[in-house]
Amino acid sequence: MTDGWLASGPLFGLPLPDLWFGLVFFIFGTFLFLDGFDFGAGLLFATRADEQEREQFLAAIGPFWDGNEVWLVVFGGALFAAFPAVYANLFSRHYLLMFAILGALIVRGLAPEMYEQRHDDRWQRWWGRAFVVGSIAAPFFLGMFTANWLVGATTTITLPAVVVGLTVVALTVVDGVAFLRLKTRGDVRADLRTAGYQSLVAYLVLVVVTLGYVYVGVPALRAQLLSPLVVALVAATLLFAVVYAAATRFDRYYVAFAAAAGLVYTLVSLVASLMYPQVDPAVALTVETAIVSTIPLNIMSIGAALLLPLVFVYFIVLYSAFSGPIEAGESY
Repeated sequence: MTDGWLASGPLFGLPLPDLWFGLVFFIFGTFLFLDGFDFGAGLLFATRADEQEREQFLAAIGPFWDGNEVWLVVFGGALFAAFPAVYANLFSRHYLLMFAILGALIVRGLAPEMYEQRHDDRWQRWWGRAFVVGSIAAPFFLGMFTANWLVGATTTITLPAVVVGLTVVALTVVDGVAFLRLKTRGDVRADLRTAGYQSLVAYLVLVVVTLGYVYVGVPALRAQLLSPLVVALVAATLLFAVVYAAATRFDRYYVAFAAAAGLVYTLVSLVASLMYPQVDPAVALTVETAIVSTIPLNIMSIGAALLLPLVFVYFIVLYSAFSGPIEAGESY
């Protein structure tokens, strides 16, 4: 009886394939936003010469970074569960990038732990550099992966991959500045304002370059690029950028952080909008042809509806418990 009910069609007649397509990109955007400020803090770590300021940066992300990376695992799990053929194609086609992303994440996660184990200059200098390299490499390779997925590239190093990789790195700095200005005080907080402006300008320039390349170099996406939805998302990007700049200027820290979130989700939405209805352009797999069969799709949808709210409650509790600026003397 239950199998018959689950097999009769999508639950409540909902467009579950489309909803799962949106959910996969929402999860990816959540990872990029939450772990993005960790990456940004790692890059900004290189700009600090004072040991106390470096400790503030490490203490700011310490309670969060490992939990934030769970969203990358959830993204991979959701993609595998809903679109297994896409998962298999992407991860086999770009396995070198997958290993590069994992390697960068391992280095980024291990470095601060090792950094705190000894307090001699040479040890901390090398592990500090490893922290910075991992924090730059991880978003760069993620951007490369996303660009290759969007344009259907079958090779690893492509022009759009490099440009989008740099775009994502710039975006993580925008995100990182907004987060660190929430968590620090005094001169450090004021110094970060300039980095926020610079990274925002770099991000916007790289977005323009990326869209220009898509228009000129990927004719298959030209019509999508001129669609009302994509135009609206581009306009939203400019709006969030203006809000971010103004909030940074007037020290509206939470508004700037919310605007950074808007920039991240808008970028991910742009990718999803340009790709839809395909979910793997390289082999012309669409959402409807790549989705799993009705019964597992319905079961997964029930599970997601029950579990995702619990995950969000966990993160609300986590961020509430460690809210507020870093106090003097706090360390990783």
